[in-house]
Amino acid sequence: MGDDFVRLVSQANPAFRQYQPAGNGYPPSSSYHTHNDSSQLDPFFDDEDDVPDSAFGRPAAMMSKESGLPLASSAAAPAGHGSVAPDDDILQDWDEVPASNSQSYTGSSAFPGPSGNASKSSKSTPRRRKWKWPWKKEEVQTGERVIAMNSAAANSEYCSNYVSTSKYNGITFLPKFLFEQFSKYANIFFLFTVCIQQIPGVSPTNRYTTIAPLGFVLLASAIKESQEDIKRHQSDSELNARLAKILQPDGTFKDTKWKDIQVGDVVRMENDDFIPADVVLISSSEPEGFCYIETSNLDGETNLKIKQASPQTSHLTSPHLVTALHGALRSEHPNNSLYTFEGTLELTGDMGVPKMIPLGPDQMLLRGAQIRNTPWSYGLVVFTGHDTKLMRNATAAPIKRTAVERQVNVQIVFLFILLLALSIGSTIGSSIRSWFFADAQWYLMESSSISGRAKGFIEDILTFIILYNNLIPISLIVTMEIVKFQQAQLINFDLDMYYAKTDTPALCRTSSLVEELGQIEYVFSDKTGTLTCNEMEFRCCSIAGVAYADVVDESKRDENGKDGWRTFAEMKSILEGSANPFVDVAPQPGDEREVIHEFLTLLAVCHTVIPENRDGKMHYQASSPDEAALVAGAELLGYQFTARKPKSVFVNIMGASYEYEILNVCEFNSTRKRMSTIVRGPDGKLRVFCKGADTVILERLSENQPYTEKTLLHLEDYATDGLRTLCIASRELSEQEYKQWSIVYNEAATTINGRGEALDKAAELIEKDLFLLGATAIEDKLQDGVPDTIHTLQMAGIKVWVLTGDRQETAINIGMSCRLISESMNLVIVNEETSHETHDFINKRLAAIKNQRSTGELEDLALIIDGKSLTYALEKEISKTFLELAVMCKAVICCRVSPLQKALVVKLVKKNSKALLLAIGDGANDVSMIQAAHVGVGISGLEGLQAARSADVAISQFRYLKKLLLVHGAWSYQRLSKLILYSFYKNITLYMTQFWYSFFNNFSGQIAYESWTLSLYNVAFTLLPPFVIGIFDQFVSARVLDRYPQLYMLGQKNVFFTRTAFWLWVGNALYHSLLLFGFSVILFWGDLKQANGYDSGHWVWGTMLYLAVLLTVLGKAALVSDLWTKYTVAAIPGSFIFTMLFLPLYAVVAPAIGFSKEYLNIVPRLWTDGVFYFMLLLVPILCLSRDLAWKYYRRTYKPETYHIAQEIQKYNIPDYRPRQEQFQKAIKKVRAVQRMRRNRGFAFSQTENAARQDQARLIRAYDTTKTDARPSGY
Repeated sequence: MGDDFVRLVSQANPAFRQYQPAGNGYPPSSSYHTHNDSSQLDPFFDDEDDVPDSAFGRPAAMMSKESGLPLASSAAAPAGHGSVAPDDDILQDWDEVPASNSQSYTGSSAFPGPSGNASKSSKSTPRRRKWKWPWKKEEVQTGERVIAMNSAAANSEYCSNYVSTSKYNGITFLPKFLFEQFSKYANIFFLFTVCIQQIPGVSPTNRYTTIAPLGFVLLASAIKESQEDIKRHQSDSELNARLAKILQPDGTFKDTKWKDIQVGDVVRMENDDFIPADVVLISSSEPEGFCYIETSNLDGETNLKIKQASPQTSHLTSPHLVTALHGALRSEHPNNSLYTFEGTLELTGDMGVPKMIPLGPDQMLLRGAQIRNTPWSYGLVVFTGHDTKLMRNATAAPIKRTAVERQVNVQIVFLFILLLALSIGSTIGSSIRSWFFADAQWYLMESSSISGRAKGFIEDILTFIILYNNLIPISLIVTMEIVKFQQAQLINFDLDMYYAKTDTPALCRTSSLVEELGQIEYVFSDKTGTLTCNEMEFRCCSIAGVAYADVVDESKRDENGKDGWRTFAEMKSILEGSANPFVDVAPQPGDEREVIHEFLTLLAVCHTVIPENRDGKMHYQASSPDEAALVAGAELLGYQFTARKPKSVFVNIMGASYEYEILNVCEFNSTRKRMSTIVRGPDGKLRVFCKGADTVILERLSENQPYTEKTLLHLEDYATDGLRTLCIASRELSEQEYKQWSIVYNEAATTINGRGEALDKAAELIEKDLFLLGATAIEDKLQDGVPDTIHTLQMAGIKVWVLTGDRQETAINIGMSCRLISESMNLVIVNEETSHETHDFINKRLAAIKNQRSTGELEDLALIIDGKSLTYALEKEISKTFLELAVMCKAVICCRVSPLQKALVVKLVKKNSKALLLAIGDGANDVSMIQAAHVGVGISGLEGLQAARSADVAISQFRYLKKLLLVHGAWSYQRLSKLILYSFYKNITLYMTQFWYSFFNNFSGQIAYESWTLSLYNVAFTLLPPFVIGIFDQFVSARVLDRYPQLYMLGQKNVFFTRTAFWLWVGNALYHSLLLFGFSVILFWGDLKQANGYDSGHWVWGTMLYLAVLLTVLGKAALVSDLWTKYTVAAIPGSFIFTMLFLPLYAVVAPAIGFSKEYLNIVPRLWTDGVFYFMLLLVPILCLSRDLAWKYYRRTYKPETYHIAQEIQKYNIPDYRPRQEQFQKAIKKVRAVQRMRRNRGFAFSQTENAARQDQARLIRAYDTTKTDARPSGY
């Protein structure tokens, strides 16, 4: 073969045009993408015939399967590296051509020959993590990703497999933390105060009285934040340090940490291993390269998904075969689509001919999934670390700030404006004194120049700002942080939310969000693993008009014994009436034993389950948990499915093994809603076995069915109990009919276009005139307490939306069984194919509902929308209309949604409404939704579930959500509201007395109190009451909150923390401060003379006023406390007793050591004076009498709902509502029986594709009788 021909091929073939001269790197420039230009094609190629269909449509030239063209050994490496010497080829990409063509290829425009500057190093370099600035947007990658096989150096440009879900790292902690802290206006204000306190001659107080508390506040917050993030780092480190077996060039496997895995590595994954990165399946131990994975970590579903290696690579079952691979993998760039993948594996054959092997989602194994029932498999790593599809669906841990925090920020701004107004007012007063009365006060020697007065004006403003700065309580921020942390601890230690089965307590990871738990209006929940356990259980069946169950309630047994329910044990005794069911005469409709035999045989034969014998026990691998439950049910009743061969199955009936030949399988899909198999039994007779939804089976029955009416009654009973039902039917076939039908079926199976439809039509011909054997009922086990929890949340005014990847029928069924959808609800089902249709449908339904409601007719609605329609509904033009419709509905279920769609739905509601949202889920596919919501809750307790790691709160059961929101949430919100308002009140009360005093001290900036006593007001003397209110106060008990969920609406309406409440507390503080200051001045008018004739002086008056203020604010704390515990007693009366003991001690010690001179000799003068005690009793009582009168008036004449609940709790008034609830339950039961459910879901297969016949191909590939013949993979 000459050079000219090779050159001609390389220039003409568009598939090879993808390769550029190696020095230019990848991706190829647009000048090389010429495969669509027909004028460039070479006459050697017929493009119309040779390009095969692939799993994802007609492939481009890059994806063609077989080019059949030779290439010489000196071709360029297609991984974007420089030209390579033939003896030291980094990629080892092209094999030598045969000896007859041994002349080296010198190069062409597309493939240059060897050059001298080849790279000599083929050792793998240590992987560096690329630094990316937080604000830098990710570049949109174009072209394709090219991965060299068996060459670490060529793939070094791709990111490492290191994964981080933490909020901070060593570099970002300080800037991120400080940004978060100084987004709180209080901290900015105190930082400003700290700065001006350092100016000499400006501060009337000690220069360190603000910097110390602010430093303490920041330090406490830093410790809390770092503690929470260290936990995230620990779980990341644990994940990154897991080990995987990586194939080495010498054909051995080396245990490598996950974080060190590189793109292009070949990894060996064994049974029960988690997949360490996104890998393409090369081969496995199973026939035809099948591999089972469980994706519970991704989507919460425990049913197994089937993946299959490409037929061109499935034979590579030993390490040396894999290391001998040369070539490259071209794939799409990293993206967030979990269910798609496009790529081409280009392998070089013995003749140096590249093979183009198309790859699709069937070959893609995603990080986080788990290998199941597959002893081993090989995978080529395509995406690592943050490039994996799982991590692409995750968003960075956001900095969440609560509504209460934002409100506090606004209130701090108001208080700052008030402070500024007071400071400017006081400065103006000071200026009037210095400008107009300077002559009268000549002894102050004040400056009379304009510049001096201007300087004095500015200094005075700063002085008064420092003087009044504690109108904004510095202790508030740190108090809130500590109280929230303690509230989180109360959640963690709550035994009602401890799940003993998995030894998992509740865990509040982000304590700063606890009060938001009391204001939630929407709950977005995943279904599988969150609402359900995803454990299917065979509960009941109806055979020949008789209902059977494992345990039968006495109320269901009929007195005559004819029509009543029977147990499975009774069914077995009927079957054991005859030894061999195959020697008897053909079954008559009335022969009950024969019908039972046929029914159980169908369950054991008509399915796509693969059996596996482990430790003497049968384990069933099924793509749907329903299928496995039915086969397990048949085994329970004595019909054990034991082995599968490509063309038959073996069933052990009553100790004897029988072989059933599987002739054809008509698969389930969501249109057909049924599945059939044509089998030849041990008796040689042909039968059609069919199982499916009741609606489709009943249409295909022959006339004069003996059991239809009774079976329908049983179906209604099962549906009422929320079970998933299925009808079972069969008929005998004649050989002639089967031969005729077989021809039609084979034609349909070989159809190129529209194969799925053709197969469906062929199945219709045989699935007719069936005989109804009975029905089955499977329980998709809900987690304990789910229906009650959802019902209670709805009563509390919380709307529950379920976002699930399941199909529509299944989701509706679960919605009904968990009381999300009630029988009385009208279902609005959006199931459109195009954007225009979706838009029209939503608009029409919205208009109809508005018209109906305008007439005063209100009915409960439930919205059900599938993933495709949701894609269109989330478009900008329709999204608002869709949201308006959804908000009108009491329940919303979104089916077949991707993880990103879940997050988009949450963001849509978050953006367009002021409501607070909570998202709850258990899988990695729920992480983006959890992080998008205001509060994220993860279901923990199962191994490897990632949602709990990214969540703000982790609980182990959905039912705990009730107590988390209705009790802990309501308490936290009410406690924190009271704490904030009280903190503002106590500071304003004290510091406004300082303002009133300015009118008496000539606006000189003189302070009324000793400066360290002033600082100790927040730090010691009034420190405990806010803590006690914030941690232990209960406005009503947990029992009352559980009994009356409607009390939760107080939080949703923000009753306790309104703007009005804030200004009422501020007004009350001003009133108290005026009374306190006024009375102290009246008592001291002209100064108070002591018994020895001396004047009492400034510090006696100041200290007396200080203690009167303290007693007043402590009395107010006592008035607003709803629950008195030993801690309340220690905090409120205890604080005053502590102050009365500490202050005399301090007043003696401080002057003695020279620390503070103001209190010199004050103790004998003050603590022995009767006026002092008179004032302490009189003034606080006078202040608080108005508060007490107002409290009495409110509770007696204008009570709130919680006031009434408090009365019920105090006097233990009995509640007569249970009778009413029982009555309502009875009505619902009657309605449910009257109206048979229209939608009963049954999921045969999670990976349906009618045209590909996946399940049929799968079962034809297996021979479980030859398990020892599997390759070992070594």
